[in-house]
Amino acid sequence: MLSAVAVLCLALAGWIVGTGLLAREELLAAQRSLDTLRHSVVDTTGNAASGAAMSSAAVHAARAHRLTTGPAWYLFAQVPFFGRPAETVRGAASAADRLTRDVFPPFVRIAPELADDSGEGGRGALLSAFGGKAPALERAARVVAETRAEAGRLPRTTWLPAADHARVQLLGLLDRIAPVTSDAAVAARVLPAMLGEQGPRRYFVGVQNTAEARGTGGMPGAFAVLTAERGQLHFETFDNDDGVTGGSPSVDLGSEYTARYSRYEPTRFWANSNLSPHFPYAARIWAATWRQRSGKRVDGVIALDPTTLGRLLRVAGPGRLPDGTALTGDNMLDLTERTGYARYSDDARRKAFLLGVARTAVTTLVDAFHDPRRIPGLLKAAYGDAATGRLKVWSARENEQRLLSTRPLSGTFPQETGPFAGLVVNNAAGGKLDYYLERELSWVPGRCTPHGRLVTARITLTNRAPRSGLPPYVTQRGDKPAYPVRPGDNRVLVSYYASTGAQLTGAALDGRTALVGIGEELRHPVYTLDLELPAQRARTLTLQLLEPVSDHAPELWRQPLVTPLRAHVEPYPACGD
Repeated sequence: MLSAVAVLCLALAGWIVGTGLLAREELLAAQRSLDTLRHSVVDTTGNAASGAAMSSAAVHAARAHRLTTGPAWYLFAQVPFFGRPAETVRGAASAADRLTRDVFPPFVRIAPELADDSGEGGRGALLSAFGGKAPALERAARVVAETRAEAGRLPRTTWLPAADHARVQLLGLLDRIAPVTSDAAVAARVLPAMLGEQGPRRYFVGVQNTAEARGTGGMPGAFAVLTAERGQLHFETFDNDDGVTGGSPSVDLGSEYTARYSRYEPTRFWANSNLSPHFPYAARIWAATWRQRSGKRVDGVIALDPTTLGRLLRVAGPGRLPDGTALTGDNMLDLTERTGYARYSDDARRKAFLLGVARTAVTTLVDAFHDPRRIPGLLKAAYGDAATGRLKVWSARENEQRLLSTRPLSGTFPQETGPFAGLVVNNAAGGKLDYYLERELSWVPGRCTPHGRLVTARITLTNRAPRSGLPPYVTQRGDKPAYPVRPGDNRVLVSYYASTGAQLTGAALDGRTALVGIGEELRHPVYTLDLELPAQRARTLTLQLLEPVSDHAPELWRQPLVTPLRAHVEPYPACGD
């Protein structure tokens, strides 16, 4: 009897090992096909590659799923400790099968269809067709969310490293796919209407100058008014900030906003309209200001910066400035935030040049948008900038804005509880020295206490501006400091947004005790320091915090400036371990 049981156990083990090895090969093959699919699905020339990758991934994932189902695998996965790898492999195979059956198919043909407006009805019909895909895309997003939750419940560690590696790969894939599917589902709901499927829409488009930092990115400068009707785009207006200066609309953004920002008069002074990192605040001010100045309503607001325009121009191709200069993806940022200031000392000529750059860039992009072959590349580039906060969209329609506000494209500042770290810089000098600003944020968790976890937030700002050679317009000090300064010295307001419920226990600047202002915005405590930042110097603000206990890494808010934020989150054990 015992020998029979032993033989049965050996046979079961042999079956698990044999089918497990086969399943591993099938999962690796499915992973390779999914990676190919992920890269080809946005390429209009990749129809065949997408279809082949989709079929291959589906076949391999289905085989892996069949190999890891059945009584033997189920029973082995229930065995304490020894069955944990089987549980992980079964879960990974099931997830891959769901992705290839229920998630990827709706996406495979979206880009090629959007790029083909040769059919009856043209661009308007394509918008309607894209909107019709919303239910399928929403189902795909739900499947990804459910699969991600199930994968997160798989054993974190087992006695088999290969199984642990499979889980890590699966979670990484799902983490990459989840935001894309959610963004696509929202786009299918709002994009057709916002592009004028049912009637013309008008948008205020603001270009943010990141050489002078503001909460949403850079100071608002040149702008345009864009009209969209059945997918066709054209511009009504181009102007610089003179076209909106002098407005003072009545905009009620709530008592919290008033308490934090009213002393800067953001509705009266255009340059201060986007001090808050929460883009819907700025968008509402911009829309109200334009209505007051022009008498016309807009249906939404779009914000972008020279970095975004440059990336889009790399897809669209170069434009030509009025003086014959080529405007390309490589020189867009430099022309607008460095060369333009050096070339023109006269304020009117400089503004005219920068407005010409903005006009050339956006008209070149609109022309490219009407070329079906370029649409997928433009969408891919725009999507990347939306994910990093450089491209933002707000809708004046409440139902549309409700959906947009769930995605990074909206520039909505997070209000969820949980670990959070946000660094926001506003220029306080009145020059254009933030072109040379570098930022570094380190989030260092400490020990747990009965009252929460100790956290150190270390912020280092470095001013790389040269001490000589910059135009006076760049180095000007509109703040007129009472202390001596040299050309290239900068001044910034540094604000750190901490986790909801955090408490400040200490602050130091360059190792010496510092006093910081304490406020609150959108459920986050905010600690602000007015900081003089000399040229070729670095300064470090260190905040000691007591935060609510959590076993998750913090969500990072990355303000989009010229040089990206360098952020470091140090590892930490779970409280109670």
